Amino acid sequence: MCLALNVHRSGFYAWLKQPESKLKQENKRLLVRIKEAYAESGGVYGSPRITYELRRLGETCGENRVARLMKHNKLKANIGYKRRLFKSSIPSLIADNHLQQQFVVCEPDTAWVADITYIKTYEGWLYLAVVLDLFSRKIIGWSMQANMGKDIVIKALLMAVWR
Repeated sequence: MCLALNVHRSGFYAWLKQPESKLKQENKRLLVRIKEAYAESGGVYGSPRITYELRRLGETCGENRVARLMKHNKLKANIGYKRRLFKSSIPSLIADNHLQQQFVVCEPDTAWVADITYIKTYEGWLYLAVVLDLFSRKIIGWSMQANMGKDIVIKALLMAVWR
């Protein structure tokens, strides 16, 4: 059989005794430590930080080796989202400032303010438009959609008017 496979008998019997190489055994042992460090970080750490943690615990390993083992076992760092950069710092003036920064109101339903914000969810970005009564500081209208258009503001304002 060894002649047919072109393998030396001594190599075949050595493989029977120890089928995995020392490097493969060491990688398996190291992978267990990597998975522990990855789980302790909550899946946030990538290969540089996990390498640092392993070295702090007395393990001798390189960052490239840790990165390769993590990639083969589909361990990927969960990175945060990038901040949105706005190009223009000049605000566009759509409506006149009727309040003149006077936010103290004595009667209900005399002054409303509105704002739009975005919220990151697991399914993507959601945009929230809110209309607030300045007298009671109560939200009287709101609308949430996956895209930011005119209709999100109109729906929030219509909810405020109908309430």
